[in-house]
Amino acid sequence: MSALKLIAALGAAVLLHLVGMHLMPSFTLFVDVFLVMVVLYALEGSSLAALLAGLVVGLLHDTLTSGPYGLFGLADTIVGYTTARLAQRLVIQRSTGVLALVSFASVAQQAIVAGLAFLLLPTPELPNPLWVAVKAGVCGLLGMLIHIATINWRRSAETRKRGRMSRLRLG
Repeated sequence: MSALKLIAALGAAVLLHLVGMHLMPSFTLFVDVFLVMVVLYALEGSSLAALLAGLVVGLLHDTLTSGPYGLFGLADTIVGYTTARLAQRLVIQRSTGVLALVSFASVAQQAIVAGLAFLLLPTPELPNPLWVAVKAGVCGLLGMLIHIATINWRRSAETRKRGRMSRLRLG
């Protein structure tokens, strides 16, 4: 994914986050669009690109939330790098694999944020385990749906491209 696609995806994630927060103030309790974006980007990118994307997206997430600055920046950096390394070693082609990976990344991110809060803040607020599970499930489903939509879009674009090329050769 090029830098332009990353910026477009980041804009869509910010828009979805802001609209979700406007419609329902508890939106961030059950979905983290920034984490889904980092994981899906890390599945396609290199380790360094995923690390940097995780840092940028996490710091933007910190900017848009009311928590301490830097917790999501560090957590998303770790999650992005780890996901990219896993994607280099595992072949994740099925949508259910993406569902499992995004769900696991959500739990890992929340554990990292809770651990950092426990270490760095005087009175940390630990997340409710029920909401951790709900957020993991919703993020996994969102990641899987975006992955399926992306695959379908790429297939149709490739079909259109082949159709144009065959018409050029015949004409």
